[in-house]
Amino acid sequence: MIEVNGISVGYDNQKIVEDISFHIERGEFFGILGPNGSGKTTLLKAMTGLLPLMDGFIKLKGKPLHQFSSRELATHVAVLPQISTETFTYKVKETVMLGRYAHQKGFLKGSTDRDTEIVDNVMEQTGISSFQNRYLHELSGGERQRVFLAQALAQEPKILLLDEPTNHLDLSYQKSLLDLIKNQTVNEKLTVVAIYHDLNLASLYCDRLLLLDKGKKKLLHHPEEVLKEEHIEEVYRTKVQKQAHPLVAKPQMVIVPEENRVENHTLDERYMTLNNECIHFAAPFPLKCMSSGIIGAGIGWYSHFINRRVPFDYDCRNYQKDMTDFLVKKELDPTLSVGMMTALPLTNMTCERFETEGKSVFVVVTAGVGNAMDVSTSYQYDIDLKPGTINTWVFLNGNLSDEAYIEALVTSTEAKVRALHDMDIRDGRNGNLATGTPTDSILIASSQKGELDPFAGPITPIGKLIGRGVYEVTKKAIQRYLEKKEEES
Repeated sequence: MIEVNGISVGYDNQKIVEDISFHIERGEFFGILGPNGSGKTTLLKAMTGLLPLMDGFIKLKGKPLHQFSSRELATHVAVLPQISTETFTYKVKETVMLGRYAHQKGFLKGSTDRDTEIVDNVMEQTGISSFQNRYLHELSGGERQRVFLAQALAQEPKILLLDEPTNHLDLSYQKSLLDLIKNQTVNEKLTVVAIYHDLNLASLYCDRLLLLDKGKKKLLHHPEEVLKEEHIEEVYRTKVQKQAHPLVAKPQMVIVPEENRVENHTLDERYMTLNNECIHFAAPFPLKCMSSGIIGAGIGWYSHFINRRVPFDYDCRNYQKDMTDFLVKKELDPTLSVGMMTALPLTNMTCERFETEGKSVFVVVTAGVGNAMDVSTSYQYDIDLKPGTINTWVFLNGNLSDEAYIEALVTSTEAKVRALHDMDIRDGRNGNLATGTPTDSILIASSQKGELDPFAGPITPIGKLIGRGVYEVTKKAIQRYLEKKEEES
């Protein structure tokens, strides 16, 4: 569809873009990235034919771009510029109808039934039909941008060129505009070339990304490759971190601000309080967590950690709202808290800190094994959902990578299972050694300070602490539970 071969372009004999080559397929959503001054807009102007080339050539459908007349080019290529605060005194439908100019013939160039049909269709597609008789100056920025998109689509272009199409638009308008354009690439095979400042939007909507640096091609590839930390940090000269989007198979980038120096407090029992209602660990600063809590599940940053006692016959149907209400009653912000539940007396809680090689782990466990089970045979039984009886908290003075969080979770689980086996805890249904209880919960929380811990498996210093800590504290918690059960009987 579009072939760009070895082009150089600029102003006053000074090259801004130099020796750029790429090919864009029909129906592709192609993004151009780069910091200010990298040549993005200059490159796009060259693709519209506004700037003469110093070197190389651009072909459209196999024909050199300079061989197209302005009117002929307008039937193939439409341009959606950056949104402007300037408006005209045209009405919306009149503005969209201007997009039909290149297709109109004859001396008077009046609009035809075909023109009207196309304009009505693109206004419907872009959601502007309801205000087609209003003036442009009466519209919001997002509404005006949709009008200009409709005008561009009215040209029936094969190619749409966009210069920062979401600039100055709020989130809802950004999404609606790009969803509309993306649908055109899928349903109408429209080819789209867009300049982006927002790396995350480019990743979400583009099939491939061209990364420019100082007027030259740094990288051309799919978003997962282009948006690697090393590429973005080198070109933009700033610290970033790559993350997976939670719902879409596309990467997202976050900037990493300069860290303010904060004292790295040792995490231990000094920050924990215990009463009849709950165990509360109030961290001295937010901790990065991975948890299976009722509140605060998944990965996030939290400051308060609650293990709440509920009755054995607790109704679990509304557990999240119930936990949220409990936290609010305790004057804790649910968005900054991890909440778990247990049916055990909280005096069964056991905790201990372990330290070696400048690393420390503080482990807190509430454990009861009255409903212990073997997970490998759980499919054979109908088991009621009851509050978890082995809740494990692991607080780390460390700096874990994403891999290390997962390994810390695995190491903790293996240590818990080993503790159950060594205590000869069995599934009452079949006599097998138990692996846990029906609704066990776990928390891995790290201060994220100090030297990076890339791994947390059982052969690493931090993994050894986790394995030892969870194993020993779980055994002590189970022993305490069994002793109290014996006293009660």
